[in-house]
Amino acid sequence: MNTFSIAIHGGAGTLVKGMMTPEKEQAYKGALKGALDAGYSILENGGSSVEAVEAAVVILEDSPLFNAGKGAVFTADETHEMDASIMEGKNLNAGAVSLIKGIKNPISLAKDVMENSEHVFLAGDGAMQFAKKMNYKLEDEAYFYDELRHQQWIEIKDTDAFQLDHSVKKDSKFGTVGAVACDQDGNIAAATSTGGMTNKKYGRVGDSPMIGAGNYANNKTCAVSCTGSGEYFIRGVLAYDVSCLMEHKNMSIKDASAEVINKRILQIKGDGGLIAVDAKGNIAMPFNTEGMYRASKSSTGKEEVSIYK
Repeated sequence: MNTFSIAIHGGAGTLVKGMMTPEKEQAYKGALKGALDAGYSILENGGSSVEAVEAAVVILEDSPLFNAGKGAVFTADETHEMDASIMEGKNLNAGAVSLIKGIKNPISLAKDVMENSEHVFLAGDGAMQFAKKMNYKLEDEAYFYDELRHQQWIEIKDTDAFQLDHSVKKDSKFGTVGAVACDQDGNIAAATSTGGMTNKKYGRVGDSPMIGAGNYANNKTCAVSCTGSGEYFIRGVLAYDVSCLMEHKNMSIKDASAEVINKRILQIKGDGGLIAVDAKGNIAMPFNTEGMYRASKSSTGKEEVSIYK
């Protein structure tokens, strides 16, 4: 039987260590562990990598601690706009949604796009029409309201500033959740979901829903979910870049991931991290920020739940 494994992240660019209280750290680690266990139990029971990454991300979306689903940040218009994508490595099938509102679990809608439409990427009103067709219930704004997120928005509203959620610096650009998994059949998948940037305008879309930029999976190489400064991850086609180095330079998942995060993205002034898994169940979780909310578990018995380096 193939080694099966799962890795998840809750965003790079964590609370600066001095501001992280023991209670907060415990809450974050508890939420990560819950998502990790949900995904892992699916793999353990012979479920697919797609089912596992969706289940893990749904739990992170349901937690107000992370900038996705329930904890999504506020836009300049004081609303929430969410993005998500999912991809499986066996047949390169993928689904993505962007600029959606009121959907409790955007990752599930992305999976429905992959499995129940002829398209890969649906956005805005069209994505909402599709959600209606698939009988999604719309949550009201109150469901997504989080006091901390609202305070972050109030501090920079009516300015041209924007920020992502975990950092004190106003220009910080982080906050996304994701999962990658390898199942018992050696099939891999990746899922990524985000609420975007605090105070974002003009229908801004980051790397999270873009296949190849923030999310990618190919059984021949790896499954990748990114988190960080989305504009740079798009320019560097980050997720696919890891796969490319593995395919064309025969790099290991560890070396390819490190090359992309510790060298290539820094060269274009981007920062963040990624999680990746290959079809043998090997995991890499590099980041170039102070921390990255992350966790992984493998059938070899190895388990990790971490925030800082």
